[in-house]
Amino acid sequence: MKNTLKATTLETKLPLLAVEHGCIISKDADITVAFEVALPELFTVTSQEYEAMHGAWCKAIKVLPHYSVVHKQDWFVSERYKPELQKDDLSFLDRSFERHFNERPYIAHKCYLFLTKTTKERARQQSNFSTLCRGRITPKELNHEMIVKFMESVEQFERIINDTGYIRLRHLSDDELVGTEKESGLIEKYMSLTMDDVTCLEDIDLDARQMRIGDKMLCLHTLSDTDDLPSKVSTDNRYERLSTDRSDCRLSFASPVGLLLPCNHIYNQYILIDDHDENLAKFEKTARNMNSLSRYSRSNAINKEWIDRYLNEAHSYGLTSVRCHINIMAWSDDAEELRRIKNDVGGQLATMGCMPRHNTIDCPTLFWSAMPGNEADFPAEESFYTFIEPAACFFTAETNYRSSLSPFGIKMVDRLTGKPIHLDISDEPMRRGVTTNRNKFILGPSGSGKSFFTNHLVRQYYEQNTHILLIDTGNSYEGLCNLIHNKTHGEDGVYYTYTEDSPISFNPFYTDDGVFDVEKKDSIKTLLLTLWKSEDDRVTKTESGELGSALSMFLEKMNKDKNIIPCFNSFYEFMRDEYRAEMAQRPIPIYKQDFDIDNFLTTLRQYYHGGRFDFLLNSKENIDLLNRRFVVFEVDSIKENKELFPIVTIIIMEAFINKMRRLKGIRKMIIVEEAWKALSTANMAEYLKYMFKTVRKYFGEAVVVTQEVDDIISSPIVKETIINNSDCKILLDQRKYMNRFDQIQELLGLTDKEKSQILSINMANNPNRLYKEVWIGLGGTQSAVYATEVSKEEYLCYTTEETEKIRVLEMAEKLGGDTEAAIKRIANE
Repeated sequence: MKNTLKATTLETKLPLLAVEHGCIISKDADITVAFEVALPELFTVTSQEYEAMHGAWCKAIKVLPHYSVVHKQDWFVSERYKPELQKDDLSFLDRSFERHFNERPYIAHKCYLFLTKTTKERARQQSNFSTLCRGRITPKELNHEMIVKFMESVEQFERIINDTGYIRLRHLSDDELVGTEKESGLIEKYMSLTMDDVTCLEDIDLDARQMRIGDKMLCLHTLSDTDDLPSKVSTDNRYERLSTDRSDCRLSFASPVGLLLPCNHIYNQYILIDDHDENLAKFEKTARNMNSLSRYSRSNAINKEWIDRYLNEAHSYGLTSVRCHINIMAWSDDAEELRRIKNDVGGQLATMGCMPRHNTIDCPTLFWSAMPGNEADFPAEESFYTFIEPAACFFTAETNYRSSLSPFGIKMVDRLTGKPIHLDISDEPMRRGVTTNRNKFILGPSGSGKSFFTNHLVRQYYEQNTHILLIDTGNSYEGLCNLIHNKTHGEDGVYYTYTEDSPISFNPFYTDDGVFDVEKKDSIKTLLLTLWKSEDDRVTKTESGELGSALSMFLEKMNKDKNIIPCFNSFYEFMRDEYRAEMAQRPIPIYKQDFDIDNFLTTLRQYYHGGRFDFLLNSKENIDLLNRRFVVFEVDSIKENKELFPIVTIIIMEAFINKMRRLKGIRKMIIVEEAWKALSTANMAEYLKYMFKTVRKYFGEAVVVTQEVDDIISSPIVKETIINNSDCKILLDQRKYMNRFDQIQELLGLTDKEKSQILSINMANNPNRLYKEVWIGLGGTQSAVYATEVSKEEYLCYTTEETEKIRVLEMAEKLGGDTEAAIKRIANE
């Protein structure tokens, strides 16, 4: 019976012969070198950087020999986020975050570059000579000399592009091209139109009306004629949605058919290099013919004029004549969706100023020639003549946000698609030399979400074994602290706050292990001197020495006599009874003007049993903060108290410095949230100055969070210390300060590029998602805007809205103090 299907196998038609040493050899003796291209991240490139990348592409293309094909292929594939729920160490909030983003759709982007060397005859072939139309392909021999010269030019091409610092080319290996037993290669993936590691080849239907690969129906738009092109092209365009009258957000000229086209598609960009001199000679001849025929038709005269202009440009500016072709190959397995995609592609091409041309007839041959390694099969009639510079403007120049390679970091969200990304803003930047310290400065006006973001940050740092100490005003971290306290059964999540019924209380004389090293002794001595002397009083060497000796004697006695309760009361009684008596018996007398012990005891009487502040230094809970990983000091109610507040701040600093010195190889973090009154005192400012400069040596980081830049300017020590020693700057929505942002820019040393990114925050948020954006800058060289989007459970834990916080607290009370259960219950409701 006669076969009416006219079906054939892929093996008989496959134009590729072999893949060796990272090169694809075709049966027509064409050689192709394949690269994976790493592009800069979206919304992080300036106009000057786009110009530099464009210039590099043009220089690189010029080094290639005649009859080469440059084929840049960008894959944009719709995927869904797969949550990491299989991990054993996921916390309750981590798990809720992963569930929240489960199956979140996003566009994955991969970029490849194929450089092909072919022959003059092959370069002129039209679609009727495609390997698809041949019955049998007979392999031809390679020209060894041609290969050597071509590979040299490819190495030069690679070096020029990689030297830009913006784009990275990486050779694809043989296994990446043809695959292994476990994973599919790029050629196989292309034939299946999928980026999955394991693919299954499906039937290919090359119908003139519509091409199919399995269930996928293809839709092709081409730019293959000068009539389809815009009146002018550029390296980049202003992206209005994220631009203001004071700032510019730039995207590449081809971005509308790149990441901004949210569907499955491949964007193919071809530059075909012929013999430049031969091309110009051919145009000269055509121009003469047109001139001869101009009497018979006005169009001939016009065409002659256009050819003359092309030739004048080529000779005047030394431009290289090339052929170019652009196509967008989109697909879907749903006919209705394909119709929408067809309109979307046409619309995006129209925004570029192009004439959308839906091509059905040439779809099979263009699909076939876009196969990795088969670029020489490109049909010549589908290209138009231009120069390298305008042709390279059609290259896409940006990609999605990339996750950090470091295992440590936080989860943020891609601002365009809403896909979670892993971001390391502490360790990886230091390893790469982008930053020299881990300190952070967070600035955001009221309501911008800075406390919410800081909650998100410290929660994830805590769950990665960081010791965190917070100084807060406004109960912003109460929910998170309660959750940690319940989860760890009180081991962590210590919340210090001042109320009349339960005043804030410490015990600087207590440690879990009974160790009092030099730093601990010095910090207690500094505390005692602060309690005794006013800010204007000078501390003499004798006073400092005597107090140090008294403290050492007391600690030695306490070490021997276990009946002594370590607290300020015991130390006061020791000074009053034993040390004063010991001073009286010395052969060399101590005069009052040198060390007035009576004045010391009188001044500190108010902190002793029965005094006004006897609760402050005599805590009976005996909590050693050294081993508590999450500690919050809520100082809102005492920040105006001139007697209590300086003492509390010194105890807080002492607690962190003790951690800093004694916890070897463990990450530590101190966060000062809106506690600016503390910074106004000389003692606190000096503490901060010391800490910001030395914390990096102890695997630590200091973080300052504020609403107003003026708060920093008001303290010159802090201004210099914090800004100069914080390589990571985090800013939230600054549009309230848009008219005076120049002052903020100057103070923080921000570039115009960083200013544009910051002023674009929250300008084009997706109304279907609840999130706020945040700008993160590292070392003045790397910066981007990310979204802080969280699950319902995380939101209820971080929220600073009073009604929502009260609801969680009341529900927790009903459930026996279980904050986690309360959050789950409310989230489910």
